[in-house]
Amino acid sequence: MRAKTTEDRKLIEIFDPIAETLGLDIVRVRLQGSSKPGGSRRLQVMAERKTDGDINVNECARLSRAISAYMDEADPISGEYMLEVSSPGIDRPLTRLKDFETYEGLEARIELDRLAEGRKRFRGIVAGVEDDHIAVDLEGEEETALIPFAWVVDAKLILNDELLKRGAEARAARGDDEDEDEESDDDFEDEDDLDDDQPANDEK
Repeated sequence: MRAKTTEDRKLIEIFDPIAETLGLDIVRVRLQGSSKPGGSRRLQVMAERKTDGDINVNECARLSRAISAYMDEADPISGEYMLEVSSPGIDRPLTRLKDFETYEGLEARIELDRLAEGRKRFRGIVAGVEDDHIAVDLEGEEETALIPFAWVVDAKLILNDELLKRGAEARAARGDDEDEDEESDDDFEDEDDLDDDQPANDEK
């Protein structure tokens, strides 16, 4: 889930300890190919703070610099690529088993790698975790479904009023204002775009 390809999985093994030193978790890594002949690829890294699942633009910049420093030295990717470090966003992907505990009560779309009850795609309310299964209250079903987490290839929260409400409550609890939150969701593609004199905002 955090990785889609063998190359992604190798990169996560590299990036996890780098993020750890910054107090961050890697949520997802995707190395996507260019549709143009000879074009550069995009390396997308989603990350969040270990403490509260948020991240700001300064932290994205620091992680981008740390990853870039390693990549420049080790050169694990052949060809040209553009590094993009970002927050998961409010309608975030659910890539780890613990995400289905953290975001219990919210609506999500889930895709499996095999048929279950005649289909691969589901939509329902996340109802937590039981052992290595995710629990989901599916539309039109009376009983909560238990789905092996290993079967899940993609899962993402659905942007709706309930999700927006929870996001607003989380910002209020941290004391964030709207502008700061909007900034924290920006992608960070080039560390030169951030003024080195800009003060870090590690604590919100």
